[in-house]
Amino acid sequence: MYTFQLTQESLLIALFIFLIRLISTSLDTLRLIFTLRSNKIWVWLLGFINSLIWLLTIAIVLSDTKNLLNVVVYAAGFATGNVTGMWLESKLAIGFAEVRVISSQWGAAILDVLRENDYAVTEIPARGKDGMVSVITCSVKRKQIQQIEELVREVDEKAFITTEDVVAVRRGILRGK
Repeated sequence: MYTFQLTQESLLIALFIFLIRLISTSLDTLRLIFTLRSNKIWVWLLGFINSLIWLLTIAIVLSDTKNLLNVVVYAAGFATGNVTGMWLESKLAIGFAEVRVISSQWGAAILDVLRENDYAVTEIPARGKDGMVSVITCSVKRKQIQQIEELVREVDEKAFITTEDVVAVRRGILRGK
């Protein structure tokens, strides 16, 4: 039968389980992202640390499986750790992205603004639903995406902007602030 112990000791153990699971899952989320970015050293290090933390945490939970509080906070720490790991990764913004801008009227002006800000851009003329459009591509560090979006929006509020993560094979002209 399950119990729901609320003693000071059980609450401290539950808090410890939650925090450790949150940290462990956050690190594991980062490890998965580093795996996609082919960063072997960080993948190994985070995998090692995460395994140690997981073993210690699960040992505490399994030592008192009848206490439902431990099981609930273990699951809550995992769920919160996923979101925290995603938030951390967005702040770190590791890696590169391909920014694609589609503008029906202001392609040349967008090119000029991006080049003035030292971004290497390529324009591809294309045909959209309503006629000719400019498709502008730019490979940048992920930390630069917001600045590029702001520059584009200053010229064309209606521009369609997408990004996708890319892995740099060779570093051509990656520049910008």
